[in-house]
Amino acid sequence: MSEFKSAGARFITVDGKYRVWTKRVGDSPIKVLTLHGGPGACHLYFECFEDFLPQAGIEFYYYDQLGSLFSDDPDDLSLWTIDRFRDEVEQVRLALGLDHFILYGQSWGGMLAIEYALKYQEHLKALVISNMTASIPCYVDYLNELRRKFPEEVQRTLAKCEAAGDYEAPEYQEAMYKQLYGAHLCRLDPYPAPVDLSFRFLNPRIYNHMQGPNEFVVTGTFKDWDRWADLPQIRVPALVMAAEHDTMSPEELARMAKLMPNGRLAFCPNGSHLAMWDDQEVYFRELIRFLKS
Repeated sequence: MSEFKSAGARFITVDGKYRVWTKRVGDSPIKVLTLHGGPGACHLYFECFEDFLPQAGIEFYYYDQLGSLFSDDPDDLSLWTIDRFRDEVEQVRLALGLDHFILYGQSWGGMLAIEYALKYQEHLKALVISNMTASIPCYVDYLNELRRKFPEEVQRTLAKCEAAGDYEAPEYQEAMYKQLYGAHLCRLDPYPAPVDLSFRFLNPRIYNHMQGPNEFVVTGTFKDWDRWADLPQIRVPALVMAAEHDTMSPEELARMAKLMPNGRLAFCPNGSHLAMWDDQEVYFRELIRFLKS
């Protein structure tokens, strides 16, 4: 299925006609396939993994999902479904020759990892769900809980622009950046270059179709996604990674860990949605401990 290899990087053909990009980093019996967030983001914000995982004897794979950065970007809205992305992950696994491997998913990638585990669990050694709750409606409820703590003037600005459908208004973008992104997405200022580039290269066509215009306005195709009732079916060892300042409720993520028979929780007290950047010491200590266990 592969097209070529170069320094660990290769294209893999999926759905018989599209190419997705992957890259292996490290060489170890402990193998981790990463699923980035978005949907429509890319692997770039995972680049900090290179400073921690290989040194700990862990091999991992970058993977840009279809429509993301180095992978093909077909103009076909019918492709952007949870089920198709889940089965794309299986095609990538087969092409990479991975079995009894660890699947790591962050944010949207965590949702995708849950979906993969529920259908293809026999291929997994373990699962990591980072910064992702088990339900989009729960995610929206928690975001609105955070929003109610914003200054009243900011809340009025957000409501005014949303009523007009003007999500690109400068005052709306400024409010989102100061009150949400800077406090709950990544608490470093300025953003590290890989984080900044990930936002720059986000594919809005996929993000808007599946999620909606932004974090507060979730109107896309996965808005009703909910897997709380199915978590007990995930029997492989599973690590749920939560953070105090995340856009996902820490309490809900703790509940997720308890619902999976072999689940456990890692908590980053200083982290946000991108805790691998703003609570690095705790994040990678807990992640590596789990991966090596």
